[in-house]
Amino acid sequence: MSLIFLQTAWFILIGVLIAGYAVLDGFDLGVGSLYLFTKDDTQRAVMRNSIAPFWDGNEVWLLTGGGAIFAAFPEVYATVFSGFYLALILLLAALIFRGTSIEFRGKVEKPGHKKFFDVAIFMGSILPPVLLGVAFGNIMRGIPVDAAKEFSGTFFTLLNPYAVLVGLVSLVMFWMHGGIYLAMKSEGLLQDKAKGWALRSWTAFTVLYAAAIAASFFFAKARMDAFISSPAGWAFGAVAVLGLFSIRCAVKAGNFGRAFIYSSLTIIGVIGAAAAGLFPNLVPSTYGDEFSLTVMNSSSSQLTLSVMLLLAGIGVPIMLVYSIYIYRAFRGKVSASEEGY
Repeated sequence: MSLIFLQTAWFILIGVLIAGYAVLDGFDLGVGSLYLFTKDDTQRAVMRNSIAPFWDGNEVWLLTGGGAIFAAFPEVYATVFSGFYLALILLLAALIFRGTSIEFRGKVEKPGHKKFFDVAIFMGSILPPVLLGVAFGNIMRGIPVDAAKEFSGTFFTLLNPYAVLVGLVSLVMFWMHGGIYLAMKSEGLLQDKAKGWALRSWTAFTVLYAAAIAASFFFAKARMDAFISSPAGWAFGAVAVLGLFSIRCAVKAGNFGRAFIYSSLTIIGVIGAAAAGLFPNLVPSTYGDEFSLTVMNSSSSQLTLSVMLLLAGIGVPIMLVYSIYIYRAFRGKVSASEEGY
């Protein structure tokens, strides 16, 4: 296999892992970020039980994506993970507190402890989509990477209006996805609430996503130009738009399983379209294209990429089989049983 083939294959594989994470962990982060929207303790128990069997397995996709970047594009890993260090620490802290809170919330009796874990579940679910969205927005816009391939900005450099807008898009997208999933897994009053959350989030996502696309013509023009000239970009864009407008019809009809599929396709389309606009860049530099990190100038050796692709060909299917098994084992409606979380 040629080097350019391997570099492109790894770009696609990392995109698949990121999209897989957004679809899978997206719904449980969405449910968690809706957690405090109800004050009913029984409904909160159903919300916890709906995501408890899945959250840890879903996060494997994020870890695998980070590992894939480290193995295939080590210079990108070094630049991004050092430049986004504080944001990544906040992300890890949020995921850790969220996971432990889901596990312990149903096992405490004191009201103060329950309140602490409730807030931790909520905040631990709000921060990841916002932080990841802000990071993604900065990548699309470009970050200050100098000739030494080092990030020369600060934490506040990352908090620019365009990146914050993309962070909000990410949050409401997960709200929509989580609301649909919760409606699919619940019954009665909670299902009605989840349906309302999904529809309102759909409206917010549609408006904010349209605003982000418009803003991209000003703040990420090179990416939009690449998207327009890419057949893959148009294909993914069509998937995103068709999926998005199919969601509302399915939710209104009460067909939440179909709505969840449409929501998943929308997320894949959004990420795929952005990746098509980004390629062959991985980290565009605001100092000039000559300083940007691309699939060509930041990859590992041909031997490393070949061996890692072989390992990925073994590991990723195993991860898929595990995920399918877990979702089949815990399919169906969820109740607030004493045996639950």
